[in-house]
Amino acid sequence: MGYGILHIKNNKMSLIAMGSIELNKLDNYALKLKKIFERTMYLINEYKPDEFAIEAPFLGKNPQSMLKLGRAQGVSMAAALSKDIPVSEYAPKKIKQSITGKGTASKEQVAGMLKNILKLKSLPKHLDATDGLAVAVCHHFQLGKPASEKSYSGWDAFVKQNPKRTKS
Repeated sequence: MGYGILHIKNNKMSLIAMGSIELNKLDNYALKLKKIFERTMYLINEYKPDEFAIEAPFLGKNPQSMLKLGRAQGVSMAAALSKDIPVSEYAPKKIKQSITGKGTASKEQVAGMLKNILKLKSLPKHLDATDGLAVAVCHHFQLGKPASEKSYSGWDAFVKQNPKRTKS
């Protein structure tokens, strides 16, 4: 499972972190879900994102795989929601189209475009990491201006528009 974390300032993206959560060494599926939740919580606590985007579940050839993927995505979403971080979902075709202009692009094509868009010197060994990064870039492109860059007329306007981000 890949992830990508971006910093957006003045509508410009810069890469903060990208990687993948390695689950191959765990045999028990429940333990894999636990690790996904713990790693997602670690990333949230470490980087304190304002928004969270994830690839929506999709039906492939094997319904059992879709069920497992949906559970993994749900665990990750629950981690974000437990910290009151808004969650957005994007279909795989939407992500590919947003990055490459073609909804049927390969993982390699998406990775190559991300390398150009973010001016990366190299790509990670596993394309799961660039898949996660692609979701973050797609989210930025779809919103045009992330919530973290909204402008407010003052503290009262911020509190009114963000009740869960302030404590009384």
